[in-house]
Amino acid sequence: MSLKKKLMEDFKISMKNKETIRKNTITMVRAAIKQKEVDERKQLGDEEIIDIISKQLKEKKNAIEDFKRGERQDLVELTQKEMDILLEYLPEQLTEEKIEEIVVKTIDEIGAETMKDMGLVMKSVMPKVKGRADGNTVSEIVKKHLK
Repeated sequence: MSLKKKLMEDFKISMKNKETIRKNTITMVRAAIKQKEVDERKQLGDEEIIDIISKQLKEKKNAIEDFKRGERQDLVELTQKEMDILLEYLPEQLTEEKIEEIVVKTIDEIGAETMKDMGLVMKSVMPKVKGRADGNTVSEIVKKHLK
């Protein structure tokens, strides 16, 4: 089943079960998909939908930081629930150890040594972890391994 169909099925189920947070989260994802399809005048595949969901997940992580600074625990909890729902539609997330393994292997492959090579390393690593790891996490691990 395509990701788009799964989203639609889950949307219907969440409406029947009156799961407001799930319904609203899926609606947000479907709206972003529809917007991109209209903008680009094409049907999106699973890879592009994963990109959209990953982007929304990143936005939610940033929002949680803002809510914590504003001492809005209610919004932190709501956003965390939304993130959990979004994660259901992404491939299984990589552990930091696995990301580190990929980063070290990539650094060896391209012969990177200094921070000047960071862009090159990130450019090589990100397609390998697409949808399965946060760019900030990858960036921190790359910085740790470059001088």
